[in-house]
Amino acid sequence: MSIVRALFESGIRRLRAFARPRTALPQRRPRLGLALGGGFARGIAHVGVLRTLAAEGVTVDCISGTSIGALIAAAFATGSPLEAIARRAISTTFRDFARWNLSRYGLASNDRLERYLTEFCGTRRIEELNIPLAIATTDLMTGEAYVFTRGEVGPALRASTAYPGLFRPVEVEGRMLVDGFLTAPVPAEAARSLGAEVVVGVYLGTGPAAEKPRHMAEVLWRSFAIMQNHAVRRGANRVDVMIIPAVGEFDWDDFSKANELIAAGEAAARAALPKIRELLAGRTESVERREITDSKLRLASGASPLR
Repeated sequence: MSIVRALFESGIRRLRAFARPRTALPQRRPRLGLALGGGFARGIAHVGVLRTLAAEGVTVDCISGTSIGALIAAAFATGSPLEAIARRAISTTFRDFARWNLSRYGLASNDRLERYLTEFCGTRRIEELNIPLAIATTDLMTGEAYVFTRGEVGPALRASTAYPGLFRPVEVEGRMLVDGFLTAPVPAEAARSLGAEVVVGVYLGTGPAAEKPRHMAEVLWRSFAIMQNHAVRRGANRVDVMIIPAVGEFDWDDFSKANELIAAGEAAARAALPKIRELLAGRTESVERREITDSKLRLASGASPLR
């Protein structure tokens, strides 16, 4: 009996030691997800946001994007140098990824986008990229967001940038898809689906217009922008930090002003850095506590260190 009692007491001591919180438990940094919104040429500001985060040592673990935000996100997910992405953005024109091609579904086709992407993505699939990527689109038949996390990069990006009325919808796997801004203007939920614990959104919305629209394209652009602004306000709680570069003065096709757009993204990201660092530090502490709690729960549920 004395041997049995000794073994029992030894087991109890080992159990208590195992369950006791350890002050030296290694901290795990929470996964940071970046959700990039759409905005045609204004999306070049995303390059400035990424440049600032990289310069400040903030690691992006996964990334999601809508429209041109998806294009920048895909280029980043390949591991391409930011300076190479910036140089390509500065030299970009509308003709690089689109051509006028009137049809009953739209005024133009964005089929050139797939060739444009080969510089960064080649023919790789989404799941083969360096970091997890989600591309947000809208299903015209269901009215719901449809998010690509696997499959070919090119068709997914074409669908995500298919601005209604301007570009023809893109059919993928029996779905008729258009621009993701209709259902996911800042695709925060897509980033969380990739495992992000802290989500930083980048929104390129517009403020009140100073002048009347000049033509039908501007009427449509501003109408969609108003709808998008309201959608983002309603869903602002889905992101932990929202970065809003000052790009309201730029037109939808101001590709020639890439340097200014990148600078606007850099400035907005720099202003958001204190909040991002605060959240990452706070979540790191909570992750450590959760891991301790989880170990206790595993013991309480019947798992025993005794063999």
